[in-house]
Amino acid sequence: MSVHNTSVLNDTGILQLEGASVVIVYTEWNEFIINELLAGSDRILAKHNITSVVKIQVPGAVEIPFAIKQYWEETKGTSKQPSSFIAFGCVIRGGTPHFDYVCKAITEGVTQLNLTLPVPTIFGVLTVNNVEQAEERLGGIHGHKGEEAALAALKMMSFQRQLVSGKL
Repeated sequence: MSVHNTSVLNDTGILQLEGASVVIVYTEWNEFIINELLAGSDRILAKHNITSVVKIQVPGAVEIPFAIKQYWEETKGTSKQPSSFIAFGCVIRGGTPHFDYVCKAITEGVTQLNLTLPVPTIFGVLTVNNVEQAEERLGGIHGHKGEEAALAALKMMSFQRQLVSGKL
């Protein structure tokens, strides 16, 4: 019996997104989990003909918002400026409060980016108690969060294009 949320597991509301580009910023930590998040997003982006995808690796989750902001600033006004960002990471609870600080920092950082940048930043950071919970989110009972993040990016880019064109 599947119990995962299917609200973003469909293509409803996704427009043809010619010229769209996505920048994915991901962490070095928990590489096998990150690789599967990336593979899931690659499948969805390819299915929707998004061929302009840039991937940037950073040391850890706390560094993701900085990298996204810097990429945006450095590409402002150029053809390299993306239509959306996706943040991928996996923070696994350990025996110290470090987990709580990292989760709070990345959540607040991505939220701030969504309030300041004119393009969406999708939160694809897994915050889990153990590796088993991460695996459940890589095609297990909780869906595939890499695929879902890519779908969210596509839907938000579609939303933005509809808003700009006056079709909303």
